[in-house]
Amino acid sequence: MDYSIKMMRLPSPAKLNLFLHIIGQRDDGYHELQTLFQFIDLCDTLDITLTRDNALTLTPTIDGLPSEDNLIYKAAKLLMPFRHDTTFGATIHLTKQLPMGGGIGGGSSNAATTLLALNTLWRCQLSLEELAHLGVQLGADVPVFVMGKSAFAEGVGEHLYPVELETPYYLLIKPNSHVSTGQIFTDKCLTRDTPPIRISHALTLAGHNDCLDVVLKHYPDVNEAYQWLKHYGDAKLTGTGACLFLAFDSLNEAQKVKADTPEKWQSYVCHGLNASPTHDALKQWIKQVDIDDGSEQH
Repeated sequence: MDYSIKMMRLPSPAKLNLFLHIIGQRDDGYHELQTLFQFIDLCDTLDITLTRDNALTLTPTIDGLPSEDNLIYKAAKLLMPFRHDTTFGATIHLTKQLPMGGGIGGGSSNAATTLLALNTLWRCQLSLEELAHLGVQLGADVPVFVMGKSAFAEGVGEHLYPVELETPYYLLIKPNSHVSTGQIFTDKCLTRDTPPIRISHALTLAGHNDCLDVVLKHYPDVNEAYQWLKHYGDAKLTGTGACLFLAFDSLNEAQKVKADTPEKWQSYVCHGLNASPTHDALKQWIKQVDIDDGSEQH
């Protein structure tokens, strides 16, 4: 098999925090939280090509973000010591669709997708649990994308318990703001004492986002979008970002509200998922490579 020409294309999905409770703050400054993660079918795309030059090339360049600071690049560097062959490198091309600063985990998803892809292409043979352990060094949301299942999460987001959730349609709105996670988590008004709950309670809880009031206070455009969206139902904020979402029972209902959404905001209709499409695509790629290799041997 000629590994130098192996190329993989994988979707890199967004996630929603169906609720986000801050239950405390640790001595190291990190916050203890509980949240419910669900994937949606809105995705970036990563094209990863194996090379034999022991180098990493990331395209396209993002204004104001050197490649070395990109989570994709950092993920690949973390995995390099585990390569089957130290001459292995990669070129990685990102096709971006997920809005940045929206709280939907785009950077974390890209990092996790990189770990999953290169673990296969570089023949590192690490388990999902080992990849997730590496991934938490890049961000608290990376492990859920690595594991690929909707999950109840605790700790800083790294302790995951897979769950099966309803999969409604969502209207996702991205106001014209880029929310700073650091600003939100250091705000003195952030609630940090929400009582912890059990998984069984989480699955029946309407829930809330403890970061909502702080985000609305600092970002008028998010506040305006939130006030508009809540006329249609139980509008929520995802993560510590700018994106707001509302669940619908049918695609038609979601599309109707999207049609009314002011054009100054980005809006998307998407579907909730309990399994990451990254994992499905990776399994299909491996299956196809096995078939092709079998054909070559006959």
